[in-house]
Amino acid sequence: MSVQAEAIAPRRRLGRAATKFLANRSAVFGGVLVSVFVLMALLAPVLTSYDPFATSFTSIRKPPSADFWLGTDELGRDIYTRMLYGARASLMAGVVSVAIAVAVGVPFGLLAGFYGGWVDASVSRVTEALLAIPFLILAIALAAFLGPSLTNAMIAIGLSATPIFIRLTRGQTLAVKTEDYVEGARAIGLPNVLIITRYIFPNVLPPIVVQATITIATAIIAEASLSFLGLGQQPPNPSWGSMLNTAKNFMTQAPWMSIFPGGAIFMVVLGFNLLGDGLRDALDPRDH
Repeated sequence: MSVQAEAIAPRRRLGRAATKFLANRSAVFGGVLVSVFVLMALLAPVLTSYDPFATSFTSIRKPPSADFWLGTDELGRDIYTRMLYGARASLMAGVVSVAIAVAVGVPFGLLAGFYGGWVDASVSRVTEALLAIPFLILAIALAAFLGPSLTNAMIAIGLSATPIFIRLTRGQTLAVKTEDYVEGARAIGLPNVLIITRYIFPNVLPPIVVQATITIATAIIAEASLSFLGLGQQPPNPSWGSMLNTAKNFMTQAPWMSIFPGGAIFMVVLGFNLLGDGLRDALDPRDH
């Protein structure tokens, strides 16, 4: 097989991977679940006629009813509406945080794995030091340092997840760079930048995609935790984590205030985990 043919082999496997993914019922269910939450977040103004910030002192802590499908909170705000708009913050936090982690971690992992030597040693030591700190503890420390806001929370979560992608990309690069098509590209004199971008990166991308999907679920939980602690989305802006922070004071009087945001976090995290597991099985190179 030629260098060109061997290098484009991953693209030829996409069709079979898609077929295998669609045959996995739990993976499809996870994808549908994630899609539902994404659509709810995007179509929030269409799906509700209430203002997520509007208070009503005649409707404080009302249970679920025909007027308020999921009840109201301590200020009379519609929980269903606030959950729809809160989904925007939670999903954006998950996606943006992982995008930051991928954008920072993947280049360092590629450089460390491809060049080795002092580059690999330096990147690996820093990565190991960061991995020694629990993910959520590091995110809390960074968020506290940067200041309470959703933007800073996303940066903190993204930087905390970066070592995961550095280590994954480095390991995949070490395995791929010994393949025949990479050696062939070196033999014909291609520059290192071209070898990395054309031959190595496309072949390490599938496990990165899988890890990113699973890490989004972790990032959503982290954002909810930071918002619960007052380090994420700030009131009155809705977020599932900040809604839980308020609901903890009314567990007996208004349990619906905590049940629905907590259930939403559970369902969206379940969806991303099932989706990630399905992608991992579909993109497993041993099955192609």
